[in-house]
Amino acid sequence: MKKQKKVDVKKLLEAAQEPSKIARKLHPFYRGKIEVVPKCRVKDLNDFSIWYSPGVAAVCTDIYKNPELVYEYTNKWNSVAIVSDGTRVLGLGDIGPEAGMPVMEGKALLYKYLGGVDAYPICLGTKDEKEIVQTVKILQPSFGGVNLEDIEQPKCFPVLNTLRKECHIPVWHDDQQGTALVTLAGFINALKVVGKKIEKVKIAMIGAGAANICISRLLILYGVDPANIIIADLKGTLHKERFDLKPFPEKWVLAVDTNINSVCGGIKEAMENADAVIALSAPGPGVIKKEWIERMAKNPIVFTCANPVPEIWPWEAREAGAAIVATGRSDFPNQVNNSLGFPGVFRGVLDVRASTITDSMCITAATELASCIGDNKIKPDKILPTMDDWEIFPKVAAAIGVKAIKEKVAGKKLNYDRIFDGAKAIIKRSRAITETMMKSGYIKSAKDKI
Repeated sequence: MKKQKKVDVKKLLEAAQEPSKIARKLHPFYRGKIEVVPKCRVKDLNDFSIWYSPGVAAVCTDIYKNPELVYEYTNKWNSVAIVSDGTRVLGLGDIGPEAGMPVMEGKALLYKYLGGVDAYPICLGTKDEKEIVQTVKILQPSFGGVNLEDIEQPKCFPVLNTLRKECHIPVWHDDQQGTALVTLAGFINALKVVGKKIEKVKIAMIGAGAANICISRLLILYGVDPANIIIADLKGTLHKERFDLKPFPEKWVLAVDTNINSVCGGIKEAMENADAVIALSAPGPGVIKKEWIERMAKNPIVFTCANPVPEIWPWEAREAGAAIVATGRSDFPNQVNNSLGFPGVFRGVLDVRASTITDSMCITAATELASCIGDNKIKPDKILPTMDDWEIFPKVAAAIGVKAIKEKVAGKKLNYDRIFDGAKAIIKRSRAITETMMKSGYIKSAKDKI
């Protein structure tokens, strides 16, 4: 085995804290990360008679006669609401809607810069499931899509399921579908590296929260045999004798359908002889032990994606024999990051005016994301592209847009090339606007603040 380079853990942890230190200085400096700016020309004040009263009345009348024109005459076609009640913000838990605002603003920034999508943070002053559902439903006239974010389980499941059924615009929960999509993409390429078949692999899934439940569903739809999946939560492995899970439908279905041999125990037992472990559980290190990886099958795949510290340090996992290690952090190879998924997904569904985002659309986006690295370029430390590879976003947009059209959930019929070219132009424009405003000084330099 190749000798591992010695790692200075103290220095690594200090480096990991640096973004937080800078964030505390820059957030009050900029007083937010997004703003509204005009996209129409204003040559002089007379133009307001066109953009506002009296000229705008003619446009209102047209939309009244044909409501679909709202997509042509307003920015609804490119607008997403990021809706959260602040009950499960990052790894911080229930910190409230005000404290969740910086995260939602950050999400909006990523939407704009990476996907060319205008996204608006909407943090709600309620934790009530029915009120959240009703609020999203009555917001539909103003938005082309909704991104649910940082909503605690178990209510995140019925909120998403209800809205997917009852809304006429796409509703997506990034903690579920976004995480699952990117994880599946990385897993597809990881299997290529180790030369294992999807239908034969045994997978231990550590953590049974919103992310892993959705990941399990996509893995099964993609071809993993549910009998070969063992899921472990805080009380142990999920199996058909776990009657305490009956009040939680999403968990109970998996308890019945997976773990065919009813393996009991905890993380250790779930990982025994597994080909892969996918962990989205409690921050580590020490949640997963080296000796448990040593007892996995040959050339195991280890996804340890807890933040800010993975369930086991990557170098420890490699020392234990892991062939591939992925985490949720950008300072290690193979970052599994939702930001690789949602900007392109919503670019595509907005461009074809999709009414929903189905699981099969998510799988299509995942396979497209995986294919953005050619088979001859996939390596143990390079199973996913990074956000620097900006053309992945129009590619994902085009793939998911075409799939929406095939599934007959799209309001516009466009071919792959047209969706791709349009998405590429919009994203390029968004990045250019930011660069221009920085150069001109309208986005101020903060060099003296860091």
